Amino acid sequence: MLTTQLELPMSPLRQPDPAGGSLSIQDRFEAFHELNPWILAKLEAMTADCVERGLSRVGIGMLFEVLRYEYGRATLGDTWKLNNNFRSRYVRLLLEQHPEWGAVFELRGLRSA
Repeated sequence: MLTTQLELPMSPLRQPDPAGGSLSIQDRFEAFHELNPWILAKLEAMTADCVERGLSRVGIGMLFEVLRYEYGRATLGDTWKLNNNFRSRYVRLLLEQHPEWGAVFELRGLRSA
């Protein structure tokens, strides 16, 4: 018998942050990154691979989805394994460590701190 989407177990709802919502995205990202340094290392390796293959543009969204698919590892510090709100922060860390990749990623302004 086929299982329908409604029969699948629901994932737990995201819990509010312990400070009552007062932590900024940047604060939450920094805490998450400190607990999960392997994520930046994997994103860095994947970006280097893309550049070596001759890609002139790389999207952090694509890298996040590949990371989710290939690694699917549990992370610490957030309900989501890879929170999409942290994508722009990871790109900025990559560019901080590898300014030569400046033309590879397109940056937009941050909407929140």
